[in-house]
Amino acid sequence: MRLLADHGVDVVFDIGANIGQYALQMRDLGFTGWIVSYEPLSSAFSHLSQAASHDAKWRVVHAALGPTAGTATLNVAGNSQSSSLLPMLDVHLRAAPESAYVGTETITVETLEAALAKHAVGTKRFLKIDAQGYERVILESGRLDQLVGIQLEMSLVPLYEGESTMTDTIAWLDARGFVPMSLEPGYCDPKTGRLLQVDGIFFRT
Repeated sequence: MRLLADHGVDVVFDIGANIGQYALQMRDLGFTGWIVSYEPLSSAFSHLSQAASHDAKWRVVHAALGPTAGTATLNVAGNSQSSSLLPMLDVHLRAAPESAYVGTETITVETLEAALAKHAVGTKRFLKIDAQGYERVILESGRLDQLVGIQLEMSLVPLYEGESTMTDTIAWLDARGFVPMSLEPGYCDPKTGRLLQVDGIFFRT
């Protein structure tokens, strides 16, 4: 919240919102600006819509973000949060067997460029992405010069096929003018204690 305030953030794009946990936490912490949440999975979106129904400055969209507009096949995980457009790797399954895919769902896809244009609320835009290995693809589908900050999930080792690792992501964002302001530990392998994911918060220099 200190970083958001220091950079004047007045709208948060919450990509991969699931049932609204991130947005609700933002409200609990005192964020009063706009929130625009994207969630492609139907079951999760139903809960998300209900969570946002009494918040006039919280918009929800039943879609994913990706390289081109259209439709795609989402792999649905047993725990819903691990659902992804990418195949899941064995290291993920060993750490979290309950995340195994249980089906597929055809979803709507928009580009980041289109999402930013469609929801022209606020002037200082902060992008949060939790897209299970698809973060880099989403970032490449829009103009990052429209953002002041980015928060995204990063894996220390790939958990999904084709996923960029933390070190690659940090270097890629640095080349585009974003520097890391905070790294927050995320998911650990409960069997070994190995840290598998972190949340990185970046702001434009």
